[in-house]
Amino acid sequence: MPDAQILVRPATRRDLPVLGRLGALLVRLHHEFDPTRFVAPAANIEAGYAQFLGSQLGADDALVLVAERGGAVIGYVYAGIEPFSWKELRDTAGFVHDVVVDPDARHAGAASALMEAAAAWVRSKNVANVMLGTAAKNTAAQRLFQRLGFRATMIEMTRDA
Repeated sequence: MPDAQILVRPATRRDLPVLGRLGALLVRLHHEFDPTRFVAPAANIEAGYAQFLGSQLGADDALVLVAERGGAVIGYVYAGIEPFSWKELRDTAGFVHDVVVDPDARHAGAASALMEAAAAWVRSKNVANVMLGTAAKNTAAQRLFQRLGFRATMIEMTRDA
């Protein structure tokens, strides 16, 4: 259904099973990138992630939006407002924690639409910057973020103790 229009809307409780499945994809992908850095997916990761995202619905400092195509949820974005941080040497900022689109629905504009909607929400909160982190090996996501105007500012490094 590549020609169907993408609708971005606030997530609701009825979306949580799909969001849990998509969030679990994100956990699994990151764990595959680096199993010593990223948490291993638990047996009930879908339910756990759905419960977590459900706890963020309606929070003043958090946003969970879904992308729908043809009436089906194909992706989501989870963002928040993070306070000023001396530790990170940054002012209050919007932070995109998750953006994920179902593999069968990628390359149709859903991730871009979700990211732009999250940025608009950050602006509506009178916050000047939107930040995110991306796995070093996730070059496809990095290309998307660069196309959307993001620039690299920090590099996280990990060492096994």
